[in-house]
Amino acid sequence: MSRWRLTWPWPAGSGPVGSGVLKSCAEDFQVTEILDLEGVIAASRTEVLTGAVPVPGQGEHLLICLEKTGDNTAWVAGELGRLAGCGSRGVGYCGLKDRNAVTRQWFSVQRPGQEASDSDFLRTLESQYDNWKVLAVSRYHRKLRSGEHQANRFDIRLRRLTGGAEEIQQRLEELQQDGCPNYFGLQRFGHDGDNLTQAVARAAKPAPRRRGRRGMDKQEGLYFSAARSWLFNEVLAERVTRGDWNHLLNGEPAEQPTGPMWGDGGTQATGEQGQLERVVVGRHPEMAAVFSSTRMSPARRPLVLQAQELHWTVSENGDQRWLDISFTLLPGEYATTLLSSVLNLDESGCA
Repeated sequence: MSRWRLTWPWPAGSGPVGSGVLKSCAEDFQVTEILDLEGVIAASRTEVLTGAVPVPGQGEHLLICLEKTGDNTAWVAGELGRLAGCGSRGVGYCGLKDRNAVTRQWFSVQRPGQEASDSDFLRTLESQYDNWKVLAVSRYHRKLRSGEHQANRFDIRLRRLTGGAEEIQQRLEELQQDGCPNYFGLQRFGHDGDNLTQAVARAAKPAPRRRGRRGMDKQEGLYFSAARSWLFNEVLAERVTRGDWNHLLNGEPAEQPTGPMWGDGGTQATGEQGQLERVVVGRHPEMAAVFSSTRMSPARRPLVLQAQELHWTVSENGDQRWLDISFTLLPGEYATTLLSSVLNLDESGCA
């Protein structure tokens, strides 16, 4: 049993109206990263590998849109760095993608002065890894940064669907129109919230005062990011309970309803909203204390998750029913959050 709350409320009259099995197989969960950077003019795999055109663009980094199945992002980055001889530090990517899925995402690989052998390098990737396929490539002047992709496109099948067809249809229509609370997904917090426990423990150890993200190691960054994400969920849960999660309050620092990504100094909100956020965080003093040592700057995150291009189809064959659903989310938004607002998710089959 976790010491941390890891389930949060849905707005009154909403929430799951059935259930479905998520990720029965990798092909049931497909993610395509949308990257649109100035100066990136990508060529297709066929054009480059057949020698019809050279890799377009300029710069010491080779951008690769890679389709992969069954491998997580960090491991793929490590392998790319090994094959390129630049190490994992020479590889960049915009975001972490699921392992038990078919994912199409961009990587940058540092290969200065090696443009003439780009095609050979790409062929090597595909020959050594049967579950990798190069989709598009370009040259670029710098390493890719976390979160700089424009969006993620999801194509998902939920099997063993339960719940009334009319109720599911209605809930999806409500989701399409109004969105849902933009909670961080459970994967952010580790097994039974272990990332949160680690954040509290790390912050309690005597150490020099850290200077933002650059002053902490990678693991600390993961733990402290989980801590501020959990506080965001707690504030959002309070707003959901109050019924004003999708409305502006006095003291809102943005042009849309947002919540705090807690940092040194707390919140950027003032007035009624600032007071509410400080009261909620004050209920968790050991978690709030984490940020007295991290020097992570306060930031904001939208309270409302509003999917774009949301489409769905409910199908059945004999006693089998399933939901095919597709949508586009901004970086940092969770597909499982959106799906959980409609169905209870059975993820027991996920490796």
